[in-house]
Amino acid sequence: MSLKKILIYNHIAVKINLLYCLVFVFMTSCSLRQEKEIQRSIVGESVLNETIDALQALYPHCPPERISRGVRHAGSLWWAKDGSEGDFKAFCLSNFAGDDDLRHMLFERLDKHFEAIFGHYNWMSMKLQNPVYLTFGEILPVDQLFAGYNPSAHFYNDLYNNKIAFVIALNFPFFSLQEKVESGKNWSRTEWAFARIGDVFTARIPAELMQNITKVGAETNIYISQYNIHVGKLIDDEGIKLFPDHMALLSHWNLRDEIKANYSSGAEGLKKQRMIYSVMQHIVNQTIPQQVINNPNYEWSLHDNRVSRNGQPVEAVAEDDIRYQWILNNFHALREMDEYSPLNTFIRRGFESGMEIAQPKVEELFTKFVSSDLMKKTGELISQRLGRNLEPFDIWYDGFKARSSINEDYLSEKTRKLYPDAAAMEKDLPNILMALGYTKERAEELGSKIAVDPARGSGHAWGAAIKGMRSHLRTRIADDGMDYKGYNIAIHELGHNVEQTISLYDMDYYMLRGVPNTAFSEALAFIFQRRDLQLLGINETNPQAESFNVLDLIWQTYEIMGVSLLDMRVWKWLYENPNASKTQLKEAIVGMAKEVWNEYFAPVFGVADAPILAIYSHMISNPLYLSNYPLGIVIEFQIEQFLKTNDFAQTIDRIYSLGQLTPDLWMQKAVGANIDIEPMLAAGFEALEKLR
Repeated sequence: MSLKKILIYNHIAVKINLLYCLVFVFMTSCSLRQEKEIQRSIVGESVLNETIDALQALYPHCPPERISRGVRHAGSLWWAKDGSEGDFKAFCLSNFAGDDDLRHMLFERLDKHFEAIFGHYNWMSMKLQNPVYLTFGEILPVDQLFAGYNPSAHFYNDLYNNKIAFVIALNFPFFSLQEKVESGKNWSRTEWAFARIGDVFTARIPAELMQNITKVGAETNIYISQYNIHVGKLIDDEGIKLFPDHMALLSHWNLRDEIKANYSSGAEGLKKQRMIYSVMQHIVNQTIPQQVINNPNYEWSLHDNRVSRNGQPVEAVAEDDIRYQWILNNFHALREMDEYSPLNTFIRRGFESGMEIAQPKVEELFTKFVSSDLMKKTGELISQRLGRNLEPFDIWYDGFKARSSINEDYLSEKTRKLYPDAAAMEKDLPNILMALGYTKERAEELGSKIAVDPARGSGHAWGAAIKGMRSHLRTRIADDGMDYKGYNIAIHELGHNVEQTISLYDMDYYMLRGVPNTAFSEALAFIFQRRDLQLLGINETNPQAESFNVLDLIWQTYEIMGVSLLDMRVWKWLYENPNASKTQLKEAIVGMAKEVWNEYFAPVFGVADAPILAIYSHMISNPLYLSNYPLGIVIEFQIEQFLKTNDFAQTIDRIYSLGQLTPDLWMQKAVGANIDIEPMLAAGFEALEKLR
């Protein structure tokens, strides 16, 4: 899991990967509501027209559309405290760069300044939150306070107050998503950089709200990062413990991965899978006893939901819908921002600004995929391979992968020996990159820009935001070394880090750094992750491997698209029911999870009313993030197809230096096609035919 899935988004109004944006806070103060009512643009239409005419007279060779767009955008952000209408007009006349050379000079200066500002804010945020995300020992109350402190909270206010924001809005006005899609294909790299700096100031958010965003976002992530289930303390209906005594699994990631790991363990593995599925149901329904969360001192009998300590019964106290209160906190925070943004709901901001793809288009794409008859045919093959009917947890069927037939203990033995600690993996990064096809010189260059840290949670990648600093790869490393689960995640995060490094260091303009949205970073992370066994020296010899790999990708996409469709429904429901209680939300989410299941999964699984899709932790701490995963898989598939006839290292370096274009334009330049599910579906049908 990438920390981009956790931290690197400002869904408020800007489309830049700044680490101070954790867009989650519950803000209800009357003072802020009053502030919103009075702080609006004071610049009237007549003054706007006068200013436009005056600038056109001063700069007759400047395109009228650029003058009009800049003045109107700056005017939309000008509040009473910024000065009078006359002050606005005078400001525009003094600060408009009507000459192309002057405008280019202005941009170059801003580009350098923003790298310094954004890069150091990113570095400070990372350092302040390290005790929460890394294994620094016990999290102290002061650690939580620092993790909730946003050093950049006043950045926007400061730049409005000193008028820098208006200089940018006037000279580099904002373009809508539709305008970027329609016009961007004809823009030069410089014009794209101008458009991206125009994305920085599109709305005006109070600093108090930004600060609280970080505070509650950090609290939410602490809740998730410490949601461990000590499965070694689970007792089945026969009174038997199936897992090693000290095994603890983070929800939902490690619980899911343990289900995947047991497909090669026969009848005993099936018992473990069913036990974990029962745990997941208790989490979703909030019938899980509070005592067993992140606590190794209690035994938990799943069949009757009883708790004991040292063999003595203890009264079980349910978690009391806390899981859903965090979602409500996020919703109320994001809804408070609606009135400040031209994209007036978080749903629109998350998709049109965050992903730069409209939500209806994403939903249509996903619905078409999960409705394909290919899913039922693939499910029939899985059932045949398992020798039993499908069960709901088989959405995580892992038997198509080469590693599914390899005992995980054997793999963990190899990874622990290779990587006893974070330093060992960091030292080995150049070798890993050379094994993927990079030259020694390039592998050492990329590896030198990536640090490896031991993570408290499942793992993430924290990218640098200024040249000269390193990206950070975080994964779980136990005292006896990195097990296979940690290694698998680490290779995924390494993909993120390589993207983060290329898209920062190999970029012509700082404002173009990054990728169109996180799905593109996920695509490279998936590409790396699928080569994890190859990197361990375990090569695929099965002639049917390619067909199995395609079906694995199909099944993985099917599962995560279903979860993403649920995530979208939840947010639509929240906007329709803004005053819902945590219990009402729980009932609604469980109900919607069953609805999505019954619509798209029950026809394949032959089982109705499964709530399993609601288990994902992203729904708690990263609203509407989940859509990046399936979109990333679709992008990954198209890139993988392109890599079949092109050099791996050279291709990755080229396409991940394209920068922050719109998604389809990036894909066209990368692989010569728009984002499309049809190639994957066609490959799936072909794979099934070959396996017959």
